[in-house]
Amino acid sequence: MARQTPDIEDFTIIRHIGTGARSRIYLARDEQTGRTVALKQAVMEAPEDQRIFEQMETEYRVARQLDHPYLRKCYKLIKRRRLLRTTELLLSMEYFPGQSLEDGPSLSLGDILLVFRMVATGLNAMHEKGLVHCDIKPNNILISKEGMIKIIDLGQSCRLGTIKRRIQGTPDYIAPEQVLRKHISHRTDMFNLGATMYWALTGKNVPTLIPKKTDLGFTAMQKKQAGFKAPHEVYRQIPQDVSQIVMDCVQEDPANRPANMGEIISRMDVAIRRIFGNKFANAGPQP
Repeated sequence: MARQTPDIEDFTIIRHIGTGARSRIYLARDEQTGRTVALKQAVMEAPEDQRIFEQMETEYRVARQLDHPYLRKCYKLIKRRRLLRTTELLLSMEYFPGQSLEDGPSLSLGDILLVFRMVATGLNAMHEKGLVHCDIKPNNILISKEGMIKIIDLGQSCRLGTIKRRIQGTPDYIAPEQVLRKHISHRTDMFNLGATMYWALTGKNVPTLIPKKTDLGFTAMQKKQAGFKAPHEVYRQIPQDVSQIVMDCVQEDPANRPANMGEIISRMDVAIRRIFGNKFANAGPQP
């Protein structure tokens, strides 16, 4: 894809702010609405670009069904065609100034709990609409300087009960049912959330059915998760109840995970109140 700043009708490009999977993201002004947006651009250059087109269309379709402060909004999807074929997609999205959980500074235990409570609340809002995110990971959680969060990248989202045609997910955070192509449920997001929280607490990854990519490609799929230490066994200062939330979320069998995100939020609240006391009471949006 060309690296020069594009000239896009109805938008003024301010600067390049990121690069996604076969796409580029710009800070831009929508001249029709006056709104400052994040504008994702993807150009069809090879057959494999069709996947990013599909994911951008999914993200737009899913985001338009949601309205929650912790979920990034999408405003417009613009298709450019040549000879009856879509050759470029532009997705206008809510601009949220922040760093990803992966790229941001280290967080205290209390801040980790506050961040993941917000993430769980955003996911709970999706589940209430019958939708699953399917790709929660450190890169898909943005955190502002003020401590607010935004869940991004809804391109792999789907309806509850979906069986996907191919394996989709991020190897270090993917749930077993995603790898085995079984029904996707709200508990799929729980596994992704727990695996991400495990990384945030320990700096290590939960073993999944698709181990991390090596120089020679993916290693062979494992039949079961290998044994691994709970967070409080990695670092003694992590409370056991917090550690147990994580371990319950990453159970191999979805039926053994918590019943819903509301249960996870309630358990996080207990730990948060222990750390922050009454300052936390009645703070923030409720699930």
